[in-house]
Amino acid sequence: MKKHNFSAGPAILPRPVIEASAEALLNFGDSGLSLIEISHRSKDFVAVMDEARQRVKSLYNLNDDYEVLFLQGGASLQFCMVPYNLMKENGRAAYLNTGAWASKALKEGKVFGEALAAGSSEDANFNYIPKDFSLNEGLSYFHITTNNTIYGTEIHDLAGLTAEAREKGIAVVADMSSDIFSRVLDMNMIDLAYAGAQKNTGPAGTTLVIIRKSILGKTGRSIPTLLNYQTHIDKGSMFNTPPVFAVYVSMLNLRWMDEHGGLAAMEERNKAKSEVLYSEIDRNSLFEGTAAEADRSRMNVTFVLKEKELEAEFLQKAEQAGIVGIKGHRSVGGFRASIYNALPIESVKVLVDLMKEFELSHS
Repeated sequence: MKKHNFSAGPAILPRPVIEASAEALLNFGDSGLSLIEISHRSKDFVAVMDEARQRVKSLYNLNDDYEVLFLQGGASLQFCMVPYNLMKENGRAAYLNTGAWASKALKEGKVFGEALAAGSSEDANFNYIPKDFSLNEGLSYFHITTNNTIYGTEIHDLAGLTAEAREKGIAVVADMSSDIFSRVLDMNMIDLAYAGAQKNTGPAGTTLVIIRKSILGKTGRSIPTLLNYQTHIDKGSMFNTPPVFAVYVSMLNLRWMDEHGGLAAMEERNKAKSEVLYSEIDRNSLFEGTAAEADRSRMNVTFVLKEKELEAEFLQKAEQAGIVGIKGHRSVGGFRASIYNALPIESVKVLVDLMKEFELSHS
């Protein structure tokens, strides 16, 4: 039976990428060695790292002031590295608190200085993006989470949300773990972006960081070598042994995106998929969405059954239809359909057809 993978992460990857990765595990580049056996200092893997970094720059049309890094530790380590590298001693930073991961980033920021919630949607279980907030002068940075995987919200007007920060010369930092590469975006609005790979970039094991180099070196604090962005910039993401497999698969996936029309095509595909699913949620008498309509995510669609006692039956029928990974996070309940770049619209239609059949069976 064909599986329709709606998992939030680790998430679906394009089939050709998985097949090429499997081949490289057996014989990488006709070397007679597995990809995971070769030296990370070999010219073949250095070429992989260079291509991966360059493709990120190309997709986002980044100028020479930006550097691309593939690091380890997940987005969670970035919660620490960001304030370590950007918050001035005795400094202040602002965070937009839009969910569990934003809350964790804010908590980590408080270890290094005065980290404040400029705005928060916690009052409504994070079902919307706060927009009525202001930023004080002199902040080291303003941290946002562009898409909230658990709660199904996404920042659509990134230019408007970050305008005040940019006008006041405050660096904009963005956790883009679950919507990176999903749409056309002017990265010049963001000074530092980071993303765990396991959504739209590649497999778990590496973390992408895009950083404007000119924002570094201004904190006045001593930074441990491994936690210093400049260390990794100077060493081309290979100060320590990089996660070879995760970077290679990410490179293949970046190639796949390029070959399938780049970010403009990804955005068109994702918009079409989300419209199909949200239209059914709004039409179907049994279901309702949990995120504010204006802030609905194109990556993570969250919804519930109006009659909670039907959840187990719906999940059982989904499993029988080959639908995987739609059970909602425990803090929201219900269902979450993650529709990342590699998920075909046909899988979304299978889920929609099931929702229609379920409605008929309970009418």
